Amino acid sequence: MAGAETAGVGGKVGTVMDSLRDAYGDTLVELGNEGANIIVFDADLAGSTRTSKFAKAFPERFFNMGAAEQGMVAAAAGAATTGVVPFLSTFAMFATGRAYEFVRQAVGVGHQNVKIVATHAGLTVGEDGGTHQCLEDLALMCMIPGLTVLSPADAIETKQAIRAAYAHQGPVYVRLTRDKFPRIHAEDYQFQIGKGVVMREGKDVLLVGCGLGTSICLDGAELLAAEGIEATVLHMPTLKPFDRETLLALAKRHKAVVTCEEHQIHGGLGGIVAEILSEAHPMPVRRVGVNDQFGQSGKPDKLLEAYGVTPKAVVAAAKAAL
Repeated sequence: MAGAETAGVGGKVGTVMDSLRDAYGDTLVELGNEGANIIVFDADLAGSTRTSKFAKAFPERFFNMGAAEQGMVAAAAGAATTGVVPFLSTFAMFATGRAYEFVRQAVGVGHQNVKIVATHAGLTVGEDGGTHQCLEDLALMCMIPGLTVLSPADAIETKQAIRAAYAHQGPVYVRLTRDKFPRIHAEDYQFQIGKGVVMREGKDVLLVGCGLGTSICLDGAELLAAEGIEATVLHMPTLKPFDRETLLALAKRHKAVVTCEEHQIHGGLGGIVAEILSEAHPMPVRRVGVNDQFGQSGKPDKLLEAYGVTPKAVVAAAKAAL
């Protein structure tokens, strides 16, 4: 797995940065070579989503559907009825926005074994701007009954999440990104659908993240430690089904909870955590993310700063909650 020893989105100098979409493309090829019964659809963006790697290795099992995302979803749902496992990819804005009705009707209602792997989600899409920075996809996908929703934090986890999606019987949505993310997992990490992962232990505040939000939480925990505040960091790569038991067990040992995500604070990770805690264990909760705004064009790090999705924002939220 390639990684550069330079700082990038959410990373410090010296941090290994990896591409989640490259990890996805590589894993598709590995599965194909292993005899997995998969076919791949893309909507004229194979170079960007990295499904081009599978297209090159298995051209007879790759279908470029053009800029026709609704038709692509319908075709994948139909193919799934024959016993193959379709993976379909495009930008998150198109997979969950333009094609939402087809995802709901053809994949969701029919509970078809389709794997939707969307790239270019979140603010870190960067210069493509607010029209392409999908900040609502997790909320949209979590609302569809029976759909499993994954948001891996790095390339190591992405490779395992893709394999887990293939092995899982039923529809899956995987949220990937454009830019490289910091590597936070060791090579021996074991991903499991529906399970949270404690990345750091503390006693004062519980920081909960998914995707890039977990890296931000880890950095925020270091800043808090310098001020004598001990934070536990809980990584939640599965938004649905959510690991309610782990969240509640940890929340009961802490004084406050802070969530962080590269997504709207409504309907995504923050909304899920707030709903669970309000019902089962009311306590101070603060949500770090995009607050009812669209994105805009800019460098990824500048956008994260402008929208308050940073380690400093996590620190401020933790102090306010405490």
